[in-house]
Amino acid sequence: MSRGYNFSSGPAALPEPVLAQARDELLEWRGARASVMEISHRGKDFIALAEESERDLRALMAIPSGYKVLFLQGGATQHFAQIPMNFAAGRSADYVVTGSWGQKAAKEAKASCTVRIAGSSESAGFRQLPERYSFDPQAAFVHLTPNETIGGVELHVLPDTAGVPIVADMSSNILSRPIDVSKYGVIYAGAQKNIGASGLVVMIVRDDLLARCPSSLPNIFNYSAQAKEGSMLNTPNTFGWYLASLVFKWLDSEGGVARMGEINAAKARTLYDYIDGSGFYSNPIDKACRSRMNVPFRLADEALDETFLAESEAAGLLALKGHRSVGGMRASIYNAMPMAGVQALIAFMKDFAKRNG
Repeated sequence: MSRGYNFSSGPAALPEPVLAQARDELLEWRGARASVMEISHRGKDFIALAEESERDLRALMAIPSGYKVLFLQGGATQHFAQIPMNFAAGRSADYVVTGSWGQKAAKEAKASCTVRIAGSSESAGFRQLPERYSFDPQAAFVHLTPNETIGGVELHVLPDTAGVPIVADMSSNILSRPIDVSKYGVIYAGAQKNIGASGLVVMIVRDDLLARCPSSLPNIFNYSAQAKEGSMLNTPNTFGWYLASLVFKWLDSEGGVARMGEINAAKARTLYDYIDGSGFYSNPIDKACRSRMNVPFRLADEALDETFLAESEAAGLLALKGHRSVGGMRASIYNAMPMAGVQALIAFMKDFAKRNG
């Protein structure tokens, strides 16, 4: 076996201790004489895991009372459509667009509510945050994408929405540093970046917003119905839920979200400092809103891109190709990426620049 450092944006690297435990428990889980994928989601063993995982997540994020935690199926894209169906039926909603995923969320929402763009940085090529915001005090909610995976833009300070609930797609930065959950109405995240495997979405939703969910919605799309059934209205993604539970335990063992925030800040600072001082690589994002999770960069000569990718992969540095819509390179350095991986990437980049500069 020769595992590399996986810089994929998602599905992304998982902590090796989590993978090792999942491997060891794959055939038999907790003495059940079967895999966690093979037991009933309504049996006492899985119910215990579900309850424990929710407690662990609540502790990690300091989730206050008055919020429900849901473990749902699908990906964040599914919930781009489902969120306005539940929380903005017959109303308008404000969307802040700072990149491709914010754009997609706004586009999907148009099928079920009036979408108003309250701020956008599209004219600046999504290299910075919007210069101004204009929020509607009557809006059903304000939707944000705090971290744009493709462009590498992160919203480090929440805008003042004057009490309008904030709905945040945190797929790529949830659990990466401490946040004040009470400032949000809804937090949702696809699991495949910082939580676990694809196919699971974790949602943290305030009780008063659940009260908005229309009774006319089919139960399977209705978040209130899901909350009442403990996310088990139908058979959930049991293996994804199990992996998330292992990740929560791993995060706690590593010092929790506060410690993870310190590590992530150090990783990002180390990589950006090298890029900025290299003279060979560049990052196009305004320094005030650079992402700690996704670091795009370009080579001085685009003709070297394919050589860089081939040589980096041979060196065990995986999935560094930038998204097809923006090109260049991208290093995703989520929680599971150790500082050693960032240092190995920088060492390779230095050598490549020396040989090709």
